[in-house]
Amino acid sequence: MVTDHISKAPAISPLAVRDRTGSVSIGEVIAVLNGEINGLHIRQAFSTEVAEEITANFTHNPGLKERRDGVPGQYVGASHYRTSAAAYYPESESVRPFVEALFGDFVDPVHGLFDALKRELNKHSIELRLARSARGQANICRAFCWSGAGSFALEPHDDVAQVLNAGNDSEISAVAKNTVVALNFYLRMPEEGGSLRIWSHKPTVVDRKSQGVETTGYPYSLGYLEAIPKHDFQLKAGDIALIDGGFIHAVTAQSTNGRRRLLLNNFLGFARPDLVLWWT
Repeated sequence: MVTDHISKAPAISPLAVRDRTGSVSIGEVIAVLNGEINGLHIRQAFSTEVAEEITANFTHNPGLKERRDGVPGQYVGASHYRTSAAAYYPESESVRPFVEALFGDFVDPVHGLFDALKRELNKHSIELRLARSARGQANICRAFCWSGAGSFALEPHDDVAQVLNAGNDSEISAVAKNTVVALNFYLRMPEEGGSLRIWSHKPTVVDRKSQGVETTGYPYSLGYLEAIPKHDFQLKAGDIALIDGGFIHAVTAQSTNGRRRLLLNNFLGFARPDLVLWWT
């Protein structure tokens, strides 16, 4: 007897989005960590003057490199994506001077948010710290300039797969059981495109296997996402966005002439009820 195998349509996951203008609310950041908000866009969260200074420091940074992991772009810093803990932490240590060189003597939004969140969580006996191992410690952020061409500057993906597969020797693997939060600080945006798109779907291990992205979460096919509702965050320099990285998300195509999308990025999430880890 022959059985027909019918592919199962992706499940629709409710998407709680908040889009507003103004300063950062630590309460909202914690709401994203707790999975109560899945996408948070804060317009004009920090000054464009600070964004321009960090952009200039990125452009002239001696640690500026081309990505060679299948995701086109330039970067300063270290990434745990497709990297073992044994390699990631020493690399984080080696590039720390370049990451610190992104910031001058001015008050920057990354350290400001990290410090404010640390103080608030501490009131509830929750520790916030950078992920670490015997080989070193993560950096507070990394800087990325996307250069992908085609339908997306960064193709549809989820951030949980890479955390799940970070390895038994990596403490960030525990965060995959909770909400893996992606946090972006936008320094420069193209004249057209470069929006952050998030779909109402949190793939399971089975879903990832069906797409052949079990260990990376990258990239999902457009056919797979065709019937799933989506939301676009229209971004400008000085904006901040936090999303539940378990939802599939992408960066829409950007204009190829002029400014390219540049941001500071990191990840955070609960490893234990009393511990939130922060890494890149």
